[in-house]
Amino acid sequence: MKKQVLATLIGLNLTAIAQAATPTAEEMWTIIQQQQDEISTLKNQLTANASRLTETEIVAEATISAVERISTTSPAASKTTFGGYGELHYNNLENDDGSGYTDAIDFHRFVIFTGHQFSDDVRFFSELEVEHSIAGEGKVGEVELEQAYVEWDFAGNHSAKAGLFLLPIGIINETHEPNTFYGTERNTVEKNIIPATWWEGGAAINGEISEGLSYDFAAHSGLYIPDGKYKPRDGRQKVGKAKADDIAFTGRLKYTAIPGLELATSVQRQNNVRQGEGESISATLVETHLAWKKDDFQLRALYATWDFDDAINATKVGADEQTGFYVEPSYKISDKFGLFARFSEYDNTAGSAADSAIEQFDIGINYWLHPNVVFKIDYQNQDNESGSGKDGINIGVGYSY
Repeated sequence: MKKQVLATLIGLNLTAIAQAATPTAEEMWTIIQQQQDEISTLKNQLTANASRLTETEIVAEATISAVERISTTSPAASKTTFGGYGELHYNNLENDDGSGYTDAIDFHRFVIFTGHQFSDDVRFFSELEVEHSIAGEGKVGEVELEQAYVEWDFAGNHSAKAGLFLLPIGIINETHEPNTFYGTERNTVEKNIIPATWWEGGAAINGEISEGLSYDFAAHSGLYIPDGKYKPRDGRQKVGKAKADDIAFTGRLKYTAIPGLELATSVQRQNNVRQGEGESISATLVETHLAWKKDDFQLRALYATWDFDDAINATKVGADEQTGFYVEPSYKISDKFGLFARFSEYDNTAGSAADSAIEQFDIGINYWLHPNVVFKIDYQNQDNESGSGKDGINIGVGYSY
């Protein structure tokens, strides 16, 4: 294009020269010099125009690329979500009987969430966890898949899911990110009686019966408590080639119609926690709790009890009944600071005549650097008849996103 314009201009100038009188050598030289200057000026103008055009095209292409990137990566367009949480603990505890002490730092949990929205009514959710920082043969930690399920909204206010999921029992089993509860360590009752964190593989439905009244029902893999063991926590199979000779069923009713109040009751039934090995032992768990928040004050209270067949007493006397409860008031001084106190008691051999309950009193402070980032410090005093309780300080930091 530039060459055509230059040729046309030169041709016009030469035509004009031919029509005029024949110039002298000096005049011819002057004309050539003038034409050369004009040609240089035209070249510069065309080059500048071409550069401006090129820059415009580049800006346009960059803008289009940016729009394309935004359209494919913005939250509105993205179908896949990520998140997670973690917590570091420092425990300095001394045994009541003087037999020793605990002085340790532990990155207790590192968790990654991944979810995907297939459509408006079909979604996937998963949770992968590393416990105690390092896993492998001879190591203290574990790598665990705690959730991996597909959920389908099959009707208004009703959904179903299948896969690996957390059981609808207790307060912290389904919601246990460190910024959502008080205390460095999770409470002893939901750890040793329920036992959180507790997940199984199977299928479940949930929904709303009426405004503020919801239900959950699940059929899933159950506990496997082998001969020589008797505690529910010993029976968690974590869905790793889990024995499924006998499945379990869990149901829950939850009431939340009053703002700030949650009342719930869960029941689980399993016909044989031995999973077909030896004498059959059935088990029923009943749990009920209250979580109430009024302005800056909050109260949590929970009671849970297991009823095992008497045959389990052959392993441990009194293990046919295992119970626990706790009461935890707390007060938010400001958006950053909160105080709590908790009294808890649990007993894995409550069916015996002996006083085998373990009591614990906790008091401490939470400091939220951000709503999702929390620092914790608390004091625990643990006591039982055997004198093996642990007293001392726990310090932690946790986050979720």
